Amino acid sequence: MSTYILNLAPLLYEGLKTTALVFIITLIFSIPLGMLVALLRFSKLKFINQIIHTYIWIMRGTPLLLQIVFIFFGLPYIGIVFDRLPAVLIAFILNYAAYFAEIFRAGLLAIDKGQHEAADALGFTTIQKYRYIILPQTFRLVVPPVANEVITLVKDTALVYVVGLEDLLRAGNIASNKQASLLPFVFVGAIYLSITAIFTKLFNYLEKRWTYSS
Repeated sequence: MSTYILNLAPLLYEGLKTTALVFIITLIFSIPLGMLVALLRFSKLKFINQIIHTYIWIMRGTPLLLQIVFIFFGLPYIGIVFDRLPAVLIAFILNYAAYFAEIFRAGLLAIDKGQHEAADALGFTTIQKYRYIILPQTFRLVVPPVANEVITLVKDTALVYVVGLEDLLRAGNIASNKQASLLPFVFVGAIYLSITAIFTKLFNYLEKRWTYSS
């Protein structure tokens, strides 16, 4: 068994690198973009509000797989061409930013209006108010739903197979076909479970710490 694992490990490792890359870059860009979109939902300019509403409606109302296919295979028909990895990253970032935006919007709405009034009375600027008072409380409130989205993202990275990227699941599929065995999928499943377990523990720790500190 040890020899089998050693032979399988390099292939799974290469797939894991792609999975990790998509996961990390998506998180780095989608969370700040999601917060920005959430704040723009409160804009008093109707056309901005409508644009943001339409964007969220499209991203949440269509499958991520379809969005990847559209960006990689559809946009070239109008002269916009992306390589595989950029196409996947654009789709993932835009999709997850929409979901994070709704999570952050709910968190912002949950902050008592008295917090805003108190900050205004103390002479805080809008930026200072959100930086020091509103956003820290919002982040504490949204830890559970953000954790759910992060875990979903780990699993959604498997969708990159549609454009031929060598992710973890595709690596397992290749190994399975070569060996005529389902055992590689067992190892792939174990890796996914390990990753989700790590993030579950991390977010549980953050939630307990922030709840205690508040």
